[in-house]
Amino acid sequence: MGLLGNKVAVVIGGGSGIGLAISERFASEGAEVFATSRHEAALRAAVDRSAGVRPIQADASDPHALRRAIEAIAAERGRIDILVVSAGSSEQRPLADLTEEHFDRTFGLNARALAFATQAAAEHMGAGSAVVLIGSIAALIGTPGYGVYAASKAAIRSFARTWAGELAPRGIRVNVVSPGPIDTALFQAVTDEVREALTNRIPIGRLGRPEEVAAAALFLASAESSFVTGADLCVDGGLAQV
Repeated sequence: MGLLGNKVAVVIGGGSGIGLAISERFASEGAEVFATSRHEAALRAAVDRSAGVRPIQADASDPHALRRAIEAIAAERGRIDILVVSAGSSEQRPLADLTEEHFDRTFGLNARALAFATQAAAEHMGAGSAVVLIGSIAALIGTPGYGVYAASKAAIRSFARTWAGELAPRGIRVNVVSPGPIDTALFQAVTDEVREALTNRIPIGRLGRPEEVAAAALFLASAESSFVTGADLCVDGGLAQV
Protein backbone atom coordinates (compact mmCIF):
# COMPACT_ATOMS: atom_id res chain seq x y z
CA MET A 1 0.00 0.00 0.00
CA GLY A 2 2.94 2.34 0.58
CA LEU A 3 3.67 4.97 3.19
CA LEU A 4 0.75 7.15 2.08
CA GLY A 5 -1.93 4.56 1.42
CA ASN A 6 -5.47 6.02 1.41
CA LYS A 7 -4.16 9.55 1.94
CA VAL A 8 -5.52 12.57 0.09
CA ALA A 9 -2.64 14.85 -0.89
CA VAL A 10 -2.66 18.29 -2.48
CA VAL A 11 0.54 19.50 -4.13
CA ILE A 12 0.49 23.18 -5.05
CA GLY A 13 2.79 23.61 -8.03
CA GLY A 14 2.76 19.87 -8.61
CA GLY A 15 2.94 19.91 -12.40
CA SER A 16 6.66 20.46 -12.96
CA GLY A 17 10.11 20.33 -11.39
CA ILE A 18 10.32 19.48 -7.70
CA GLY A 19 6.53 19.63 -7.34
CA LEU A 20 6.05 17.03 -10.07
CA ALA A 21 8.64 14.75 -8.49
CA ILE A 22 6.75 15.02 -5.19
CA SER A 23 3.41 14.34 -6.88
CA GLU A 24 4.78 11.23 -8.57
CA ARG A 25 6.48 9.90 -5.44
CA PHE A 26 3.40 10.43 -3.29
CA ALA A 27 1.24 8.66 -5.87
CA SER A 28 3.68 5.74 -5.96
CA GLU A 29 3.33 5.48 -2.17
CA GLY A 30 -0.45 5.10 -2.40
CA ALA A 31 -1.73 8.66 -2.06
CA GLU A 32 -4.47 10.14 -4.18
CA VAL A 33 -2.64 13.23 -5.39
CA PHE A 34 -4.24 16.42 -6.62
CA ALA A 35 -1.55 18.48 -8.36
CA THR A 36 -2.16 22.12 -9.20
CA SER A 37 -0.50 24.10 -11.97
CA ARG A 38 -1.43 27.09 -14.07
CA HIS A 39 0.08 25.43 -17.14
CA GLU A 40 -2.27 23.02 -18.91
CA ALA A 41 0.61 21.28 -20.70
CA ALA A 42 2.36 20.58 -17.39
CA LEU A 43 -0.82 19.11 -16.00
CA ARG A 44 -1.22 16.80 -18.97
CA ALA A 45 2.37 15.64 -18.59
CA ALA A 46 1.81 14.92 -14.89
CA VAL A 47 -1.19 12.75 -15.68
CA ASP A 48 0.66 10.95 -18.46
CA ARG A 49 3.61 10.14 -16.20
CA SER A 50 1.66 8.97 -13.17
CA ALA A 51 -1.84 7.53 -13.13
CA GLY A 52 -2.20 8.43 -9.44
CA VAL A 53 -1.93 12.18 -10.07
CA ARG A 54 -5.09 14.17 -10.72
CA PRO A 55 -4.67 17.59 -12.36
CA ILE A 56 -6.18 20.79 -11.03
CA GLN A 57 -5.60 23.92 -13.10
CA ALA A 58 -5.09 26.87 -10.76
CA ASP A 59 -2.74 29.84 -10.67
CA ALA A 60 -0.57 29.42 -7.57
CA SER A 61 -0.11 33.19 -7.32
CA ASP A 62 -3.86 33.66 -6.83
CA PRO A 63 -4.96 32.79 -3.27
CA HIS A 64 -8.63 32.86 -4.31
CA ALA A 65 -8.03 30.32 -7.09
CA LEU A 66 -6.13 28.08 -4.68
CA ARG A 67 -8.90 28.28 -2.09
CA ARG A 68 -11.50 27.35 -4.69
CA ALA A 69 -9.37 24.38 -5.79
CA ILE A 70 -8.76 23.21 -2.23
CA GLU A 71 -12.41 23.52 -1.27
CA ALA A 72 -13.44 21.55 -4.37
CA ILE A 73 -11.02 18.74 -3.47
CA ALA A 74 -12.21 18.67 0.13
CA ALA A 75 -15.84 18.60 -0.97
CA GLU A 76 -15.16 15.64 -3.24
CA ARG A 77 -12.92 13.60 -0.94
CA GLY A 78 -14.21 14.76 2.45
CA ARG A 79 -10.82 15.72 3.83
CA ILE A 80 -7.23 16.67 3.05
CA ASP A 81 -4.49 14.63 4.72
CA ILE A 82 -1.38 16.21 3.21
CA LEU A 83 -0.62 19.63 1.80
CA VAL A 84 2.61 20.41 -0.03
CA VAL A 85 3.25 23.94 -1.27
CA SER A 86 5.99 23.78 -3.88
CA ALA A 87 5.13 26.66 -6.20
CA GLY A 88 7.62 29.50 -6.11
CA SER A 89 9.65 31.90 -8.22
CA SER A 90 13.21 33.15 -8.19
CA GLU A 91 14.31 36.30 -9.99
CA GLN A 92 17.64 38.05 -9.68
CA ARG A 93 17.30 41.67 -8.64
CA PRO A 94 20.03 43.48 -6.64
CA LEU A 95 19.07 46.16 -4.13
CA ALA A 96 19.91 48.99 -6.52
CA ASP A 97 17.43 47.64 -9.08
CA LEU A 98 14.69 46.65 -6.65
CA THR A 99 11.16 47.59 -7.67
CA GLU A 100 7.83 47.38 -5.90
CA GLU A 101 6.53 45.12 -8.66
CA HIS A 102 9.37 42.64 -8.20
CA PHE A 103 8.95 42.65 -4.43
CA ASP A 104 5.18 42.17 -4.58
CA ARG A 105 5.42 39.47 -7.27
CA THR A 106 8.00 37.45 -5.33
CA PHE A 107 6.35 37.72 -1.92
CA GLY A 108 2.92 37.32 -3.49
CA LEU A 109 3.71 33.84 -4.77
CA ASN A 110 6.39 32.60 -2.37
CA ALA A 111 4.83 33.80 0.89
CA ARG A 112 1.36 35.32 0.57
CA ALA A 113 -0.23 32.65 -1.62
CA LEU A 114 1.48 29.94 0.43
CA ALA A 115 0.01 31.35 3.64
CA PHE A 116 -3.56 31.46 2.36
CA ALA A 117 -3.31 28.04 0.70
CA THR A 118 -2.22 26.61 4.03
CA GLN A 119 -5.05 28.39 5.79
CA ALA A 120 -7.59 26.97 3.32
CA ALA A 121 -6.26 23.40 3.52
CA ALA A 122 -5.92 23.38 7.31
CA GLU A 123 -9.67 23.89 7.61
CA HIS A 124 -10.10 20.40 6.13
CA MET A 125 -7.25 18.60 7.91
CA GLY A 126 -7.51 16.45 11.02
CA ALA A 127 -5.28 14.53 13.41
CA GLY A 128 -2.42 12.80 11.64
CA SER A 129 -2.31 15.31 8.79
CA ALA A 130 0.85 16.99 7.57
CA VAL A 131 1.84 20.23 5.88
CA VAL A 132 5.13 20.32 3.98
CA LEU A 133 6.32 23.72 2.78
CA ILE A 134 9.10 23.93 0.19
CA GLY A 135 11.59 26.57 1.29
CA SER A 136 15.18 27.08 0.21
CA ILE A 137 18.65 27.25 1.70
CA ALA A 138 18.62 30.80 0.29
CA ALA A 139 16.95 31.67 3.59
CA LEU A 140 20.16 30.65 5.39
CA ILE A 141 22.81 32.29 3.22
CA GLY A 142 23.35 35.63 1.54
CA THR A 143 23.42 35.49 -2.25
CA PRO A 144 23.99 38.82 -4.02
CA GLY A 145 21.05 39.73 -6.21
CA TYR A 146 18.55 37.44 -4.49
CA GLY A 147 17.68 39.37 -1.36
CA VAL A 148 13.91 39.47 -1.91
CA TYR A 149 13.77 35.80 -2.90
CA ALA A 150 15.79 34.82 0.18
CA ALA A 151 13.59 36.92 2.44
CA SER A 152 10.45 35.31 1.02
CA LYS A 153 11.89 31.88 1.77
CA ALA A 154 12.88 32.97 5.28
CA ALA A 155 9.23 33.88 5.79
CA ILE A 156 8.29 30.28 5.01
CA ARG A 157 10.62 29.02 7.73
CA SER A 158 9.06 31.46 10.19
CA PHE A 159 5.53 30.47 9.19
CA ALA A 160 6.32 26.81 9.84
CA ARG A 161 7.56 27.48 13.36
CA THR A 162 4.42 29.43 14.23
CA TRP A 163 1.93 27.17 12.50
CA ALA A 164 3.50 24.04 13.99
CA GLY A 165 2.59 25.40 17.42
CA GLU A 166 -0.85 26.61 16.38
CA LEU A 167 -1.87 23.36 14.69
CA ALA A 168 -0.25 20.88 17.08
CA PRO A 169 -3.35 20.70 19.33
CA ARG A 170 -5.28 19.45 16.29
CA GLY A 171 -2.68 16.79 15.52
CA ILE A 172 -1.41 18.53 12.36
CA ARG A 173 2.33 18.67 11.77
CA VAL A 174 4.05 21.47 9.79
CA ASN A 175 7.57 21.18 8.41
CA VAL A 176 9.82 22.66 5.74
CA VAL A 177 12.03 21.07 3.11
CA SER A 178 14.77 23.48 2.01
CA PRO A 179 16.46 22.40 -1.22
CA GLY A 180 19.84 23.58 -2.36
CA PRO A 181 20.75 23.62 -6.06
CA ILE A 182 18.54 21.02 -7.76
CA ASP A 183 18.95 19.87 -11.36
CA THR A 184 15.64 21.12 -12.75
CA ALA A 185 14.87 23.12 -15.89
CA LEU A 186 16.12 26.23 -14.08
CA PHE A 187 19.65 24.86 -13.90
CA GLN A 188 19.55 23.22 -17.30
CA ALA A 189 19.30 26.72 -18.74
CA VAL A 190 22.51 28.05 -17.16
CA THR A 191 25.92 27.96 -18.84
CA ASP A 192 28.37 25.13 -18.25
CA GLU A 193 30.70 27.57 -16.47
CA VAL A 194 28.02 28.63 -13.98
CA ARG A 195 26.94 25.05 -13.45
CA GLU A 196 30.52 23.92 -12.77
CA ALA A 197 31.24 26.81 -10.40
CA LEU A 198 28.13 26.09 -8.38
CA THR A 199 28.73 22.36 -8.31
CA ASN A 200 32.25 22.91 -7.01
CA ARG A 201 30.81 24.64 -3.93
CA ILE A 202 28.68 21.63 -2.95
CA PRO A 203 30.48 19.22 -0.59
CA ILE A 204 28.84 16.17 -2.16
CA GLY A 205 30.12 17.40 -5.52
CA ARG A 206 26.98 17.47 -7.65
CA LEU A 207 23.60 19.09 -8.04
CA GLY A 208 20.65 17.48 -6.30
CA ARG A 209 17.91 15.60 -8.10
CA PRO A 210 14.18 16.43 -7.80
CA GLU A 211 13.47 12.91 -6.56
CA GLU A 212 15.83 13.48 -3.62
CA VAL A 213 13.73 16.44 -2.51
CA ALA A 214 10.63 14.30 -3.04
CA ALA A 215 12.07 11.65 -0.72
CA ALA A 216 12.52 14.26 2.02
CA ALA A 217 8.97 15.52 1.49
CA LEU A 218 7.69 11.95 1.70
CA PHE A 219 9.39 11.46 5.06
CA LEU A 220 7.83 14.62 6.48
CA ALA A 221 4.40 13.84 5.04
CA SER A 222 4.28 10.26 6.32
CA ALA A 223 3.94 8.68 9.74
CA GLU A 224 7.69 7.96 9.58
CA SER A 225 8.14 11.52 10.92
CA SER A 226 5.32 11.40 13.46
CA PHE A 227 7.47 13.08 16.15
CA VAL A 228 8.77 15.83 13.84
CA THR A 229 7.13 19.24 13.56
CA GLY A 230 8.41 22.78 13.10
CA ALA A 231 11.59 21.44 11.50
CA ASP A 232 13.56 22.51 8.44
CA LEU A 233 15.09 19.60 6.51
CA CYS A 234 17.83 20.86 4.18
CA VAL A 235 18.43 18.84 1.03
CA ASP A 236 21.48 20.67 -0.28
CA GLY A 237 24.45 18.32 -0.50
CA GLY A 238 25.91 20.12 2.52
CA LEU A 239 26.16 23.49 0.78
CA ALA A 240 24.69 25.51 3.67
CA GLN A 241 25.71 23.05 6.37
CA VAL A 242 29.46 22.46 6.10
